[in-house]
Amino acid sequence: MEKSYHDIIVRPIISERSMEDLQNKKYTFEVRRDCNKTEIKKAIENVFGVKVDKVNTMNMQGKTKRMGVHLGRRPHWKKAIVKLTEDSKPIEFFEGLL
Repeated sequence: MEKSYHDIIVRPIISERSMEDLQNKKYTFEVRRDCNKTEIKKAIENVFGVKVDKVNTMNMQGKTKRMGVHLGRRPHWKKAIVKLTEDSKPIEFFEGLL
């Protein structure tokens, strides 16, 4: 099955830490678990029209949750921190959040 660029990027991550990284042109996204850094870089460049310098990825473990006596687990997911080049324009999606 061929992955489209919009399928690779699941959602942006909005947190205090990710908002502090915006000044350094770093943006945080949740991405599909089966994607590599090259695919993530191409997806960000094509969807947002920016130039990506570097991509760091992390596999996040799902949290254990309880419902009474039963234990369950949230799904595992992958996080990507994308650093843009110095001459790249910012991603407009994050502009209104500052």
